[in-house]
Amino acid sequence: MPSNPEKLGRFLLRGLRIGASTVSIVELLRSDWTGGITAGVAWLVFLQVERRLPPVTEEPAD
Repeated sequence: MPSNPEKLGRFLLRGLRIGASTVSIVELLRSDWTGGITAGVAWLVFLQVERRLPPVTEEPAD
């Protein structure tokens, strides 16, 4: 089972990824190209970081 700081870090990273994608879509719909593209790049960075994390391993509870 992952430790609490690891769980919290993964949760916050997922929140940042969702937030960046939402901001990107909203900014692009408002025709703010700079903000939309910047938030899109941030989303890609967060996605790559999340993919490079080691998988969560479940330890048997004895």
